[in-house]
Amino acid sequence: MRFADIGLSDELLRALTEAGYDEPTPIQAAAIPQVQMMRDIIAIAQTGTGKTASFVLPMIDVLANGRARARMPRSLILEPTRELAAQVAENFEKYGKYHKLSMALLIGGVQMGDQVKALEKGVDVLIATPGRLMDLFERGKILLTGCEMLVIDEADRMLDMGFIPDIEHICTKLPTTRQTLLFSATMPPPIKKLADKFLSNPKYIEVARPATANINIEQFLVNVAPAKKRDVLTDLIRSEKVSNAIIFCNRKTTVRELNQSLQRAGFRAGEIHGDIDQSTRQKQLEAFKNGDIDLLVASDVAARGLDVKGVSHVFNFDAPWHPDDYIHRIGRTGRAGAKGKAFTFVTKADEEAIESIEKLIGNKIERLGKIEAPAAGEEERAPAKRGRKAPAKAPKAEAREIEEAKIVPAPVPRAKKPLSEKPAPKPKADDAMDDDGWNGPMPGFLSASIPK
Repeated sequence: MRFADIGLSDELLRALTEAGYDEPTPIQAAAIPQVQMMRDIIAIAQTGTGKTASFVLPMIDVLANGRARARMPRSLILEPTRELAAQVAENFEKYGKYHKLSMALLIGGVQMGDQVKALEKGVDVLIATPGRLMDLFERGKILLTGCEMLVIDEADRMLDMGFIPDIEHICTKLPTTRQTLLFSATMPPPIKKLADKFLSNPKYIEVARPATANINIEQFLVNVAPAKKRDVLTDLIRSEKVSNAIIFCNRKTTVRELNQSLQRAGFRAGEIHGDIDQSTRQKQLEAFKNGDIDLLVASDVAARGLDVKGVSHVFNFDAPWHPDDYIHRIGRTGRAGAKGKAFTFVTKADEEAIESIEKLIGNKIERLGKIEAPAAGEEERAPAKRGRKAPAKAPKAEAREIEEAKIVPAPVPRAKKPLSEKPAPKPKADDAMDDDGWNGPMPGFLSASIPK
């Protein structure tokens, strides 16, 4: 099937051809005709399958006829993060360049005055994060009574970030006769409840089993001590001949410190997290996309939906606590049929999280043995070889010791008795007031107690 076979306008087909696209992905082929028929839809597909174009393309044609009025957008697209909202705006500019549609982007970190001016001129497409939209609505700067179409994108991420009450409130301000499109990678019960409440006889589309990882991505777990993570990461980057990579951390402070460490080691690295202002975040993303930097150290603000072509590797410097986040993180590589690799660092405190991830994806991830960093003054060693599987009957700790013993080439001095670990503290939402969400709880090893 080609885009020309699904009823898109000549202007849109011309823009697609110039962008290098001829055939739709499965989610696009299934969703676009339903959107054109003005059906409500629920679309479930894993990251990297082309969900964005599956609503952007038909919306351009649907909205081609009509006139926008001041402060009354004709359509609304809700995105969980600023980066996703900006990316959708880029898609509208690229595919809609032969249409005369007006667009406004409402996100935090940007001057509100310019956004208000755009709304006063009237817009066909409003792309917004819930926080900024609610703020302007409560100030009386925007009316939603003329909205003909609503898109709720990355709905499961909206749930994770606590935006569902805001979305429900927004839905009550929209016309009941609107068309609603809901896109998500997974379908947890709260999202199903939201769909049942606000969608009318929706067409259900699913092109991939929820919570499955891309088969084009090779996945590895790397056993590592917390203090050795940086050394192991630099060894892997060099030995894997990484062309470019995204490195995920759970906390913003870790992002900053790791980025500085990589820069000191001679790598071209940048960072992106919730504490960076929007213009700087956009510059860092553009530098990564353009090849000005090779490594992007990121919090989970970058995990969902960002489409950067040709990312060869993903490194989970910190193992994610939420299994769904693992799927979205590694989904930054292996996109559009390309191959990719994903390495996740695993400490003793991460074992429970890894078990949850493997349960979610339905298979075991290949585990590499312990990798020792070069000692001071030593020549850099080649990365450790993959360890063999331990005997099935051995306990977990014993199996790990057997595996590590086969890989470490030389005896090492007996280590001091490790610090005892306390249970991981209750998660802390240190980004609670940021419309980009928070970056995960404190890992257990940071709260280790001092032995008596």
